[in-house]
Amino acid sequence: MYDASTVLVMLVMVVASGTVGRMLPFAVPLPLVQIVLGALVAVEANYGMVLEPDIFFLLFLPPLLFLDGWRIPKEDLFRDIAVILEMSLGLVIFTVIGVGFLIHWMFPSMPLPIAFALAAIVSPTDPVAVSAIAARVPIPKRLMHILEGESLLNDASGLVCMRFAVAAALTGVFSLADASLVFLWLAIAGLAIGVGLTWAVALVKAWCGRRFGGESGAEIMVSLLIPFVAYLIAEHMHASGILAAVAAGITMSYSEQTGQVLAMTRIRRNAVWDMVQFALNGIMFVLLGEQLPRIVSGAVTVVAEMDSLGFGGLIAGVLGITAALMLLRLIWVWVSLRFTLYRAARRGQSTEAPGWRLIVVTSVAGVRGAVTLAGILTLPLTQLDGSPFPTRDLAIFLAAGVVITSLLIASVVLPFLLKDVELPKESLHQRQEDRARASAAEAAIKAVETAELSLVERDGDPEMHAAAAARIVDFYRQRAIGFAMDKTEDAETYHRGQEIERRLWLVGLRAERTEIYRTAHTHRLSEEAASKLVSEIDLIEARMSDG
Repeated sequence: MYDASTVLVMLVMVVASGTVGRMLPFAVPLPLVQIVLGALVAVEANYGMVLEPDIFFLLFLPPLLFLDGWRIPKEDLFRDIAVILEMSLGLVIFTVIGVGFLIHWMFPSMPLPIAFALAAIVSPTDPVAVSAIAARVPIPKRLMHILEGESLLNDASGLVCMRFAVAAALTGVFSLADASLVFLWLAIAGLAIGVGLTWAVALVKAWCGRRFGGESGAEIMVSLLIPFVAYLIAEHMHASGILAAVAAGITMSYSEQTGQVLAMTRIRRNAVWDMVQFALNGIMFVLLGEQLPRIVSGAVTVVAEMDSLGFGGLIAGVLGITAALMLLRLIWVWVSLRFTLYRAARRGQSTEAPGWRLIVVTSVAGVRGAVTLAGILTLPLTQLDGSPFPTRDLAIFLAAGVVITSLLIASVVLPFLLKDVELPKESLHQRQEDRARASAAEAAIKAVETAELSLVERDGDPEMHAAAAARIVDFYRQRAIGFAMDKTEDAETYHRGQEIERRLWLVGLRAERTEIYRTAHTHRLSEEAASKLVSEIDLIEARMSDG
């Protein structure tokens, strides 16, 4: 009962964080609000929760990384794969070495392997936090996609580096040759397990759907289980469960392109996954806040006893690590950009160099978040001989401090750097989307005309079929004409008209829903019928709102 009440309190704090954040007179990143609420829970209730590292890792990371891999735009990921790999692999190693030695120098009581483990876990970035901070200011889409791709892959590389460092701390042994071979097995086997499992599940679902039909609830549950199963299989095979979850998510998006999932299943599944993502991200930050008083107390004790430092020394350490992370990232981005421009010049390509603001934005946007929290909280509680894991509270405090500090810096600096950024009026993606809509409308017209002839032959009554088909064809023809426009002025005029029509549609739909509720309230319409009609209106409004 105690555990159940604790979980309920955590969830209530996650829900309340959104309302509290909107009530504040100034913009505050949601994770910071959740940390504060968690700290209030600790002060008032003092649950004293003890987190089991393995269970915490299993419950939180696989679904979040799976969802990131599932939803990231794949064409953008592979278009900028060279830049993303440089950021997610090279920068991680660069960060682990540089920040690891810095941490050991600032806190001599922390063994070097643990310092490297801490540096590895603060290396992954969190694009969700960046998106929340940059919600009110424009940010170049390509940069956002690079940050998302970097985060997706550096999660895995940072966690794998942390795994090696923790193993070295526990055993006192580290071999670069052995680590390289193990890393290859972790990566290759993890990726293969994630891809193979997801494709196997997709094939089985497709076969069962053809033979026995499908059911939305079961398919949603399968999608929720895939990341956990992939993670557990990979870990059982001594491969990377993190990479398996990421690969499963990427493969999931490709298996979806077969079009075998029902529309209603997709709608419900997206809603479920949005809730899972919101809940897991929020719970991690609330848990950090709940653990924060105890972590601070433990960290102060460690540095006071072993390094003769107080709370001020801890804060200086957090600021120093954050500054080092940003500086190393800035250096890496600048050097990587120089090499990219040099390679382009060697190939005879003309490439425009981004301005200094974009380079600084890329550095400041390296915000740490959920993965850093999940990873650092999985440090072992004890060593192999049963003694307490050295400086564990200090490492957790420093990682939490880096998360909070990077969020604060980004929330202040990013809006300033991104102010008055000019974005193109129509991107390549928008033109591709318009052409795809026009092509799909033409295909729909042909299919309706063909189906009309077949229905007339079977049912007769050609006039009724012709009238029904004409209404549908006219709708698709208007879409095809509008989205196929090539002249900029005509296209802009059409899209402005579409926007006006969309707003009027929304007004009408909301009035329609209000009338249905009023009719049901006066008992002139059954509750079941009202729910059905409102659901239909909700789906149309959701499509209009996204348009």
